[in-house]
Amino acid sequence: MNRLLARGKFRHVQILLKVAELGSLQRAADSIGMTQSSVTQGLAYLERLLEVQLFERHARGVRPTPACEDLLPVARRMLIGVADGAEVVAARRQRIGGAIRLVASVGAMNGLLLDVLPRFAQRHPDVTVQLSEAEGDDQLLAIARGEADLVACRRPPAIPEGWHFMPVREDRFAVLARADHPLARKRSLGWPQLANETWLLAPTGSAARERFDELTANLPRPIRTYPVVTRSTAMLWWLSQRENLLSFLPLNFVRPLLDAGSLRELKLRPLYMLEPLGLMCPIAGPFGAWRQLVDFMNPEAPH
Repeated sequence: MNRLLARGKFRHVQILLKVAELGSLQRAADSIGMTQSSVTQGLAYLERLLEVQLFERHARGVRPTPACEDLLPVARRMLIGVADGAEVVAARRQRIGGAIRLVASVGAMNGLLLDVLPRFAQRHPDVTVQLSEAEGDDQLLAIARGEADLVACRRPPAIPEGWHFMPVREDRFAVLARADHPLARKRSLGWPQLANETWLLAPTGSAARERFDELTANLPRPIRTYPVVTRSTAMLWWLSQRENLLSFLPLNFVRPLLDAGSLRELKLRPLYMLEPLGLMCPIAGPFGAWRQLVDFMNPEAPH
């Protein structure tokens, strides 16, 4: 560790990752604007520093050694950290209001942030929001590593110490189809009427899939399913326009497609509620630019 701190360079990390990614010293050199000899010297220096061989040569280039494979996830996190640091510095230099590191689930992006962030940018043009996507445990990991100022999500089962959850927008499950689906004209639907339809399923382990499996478990016959399982809204839209498919998803997850008229919610009764979307926020600590976004999204605060 002392050797790395004293003699290591960020450039060495970049070389390591590029050579592993491309499998060629020359292609790695071309991609980062260096000569092949400089890349070779950089790798040799890093191997001496770590006292371990990082790559093996073969007829078509190089391949990572097991020791190198172990290092690659750490190196990627280091380079991501450098990039995030550069963004923070650039935001501070260019905008006097500072920067907010916002981590969000796809559901929170679609159902909450697509609406909120453009309005926030108009209100606070001097604040930069650095938005990244993460789900579940990766959100908590971002908090533990100090990589997030705020997290947009549903209330997690466990909230990290020193943080709290602020609900912002209610949500529920919905049955969805393309706008001209034959069932879209029905005033009210129940599960017996949906039993013969073909369904585009959400991934196993998702809240939508678990609830769907519970609701359809006692139907007289197994549900027909389409041979694609996805959480991609782009794929959902594409397939729904070409097939008479139904989907069971959180309403706010597909809010952009509903607002655009690409999908329609079928009138299923009863309604099945979900935990609301909201923000995980620090309870105390230095209040930076993120406090402005919290105040803006607080449902009790005037917008």
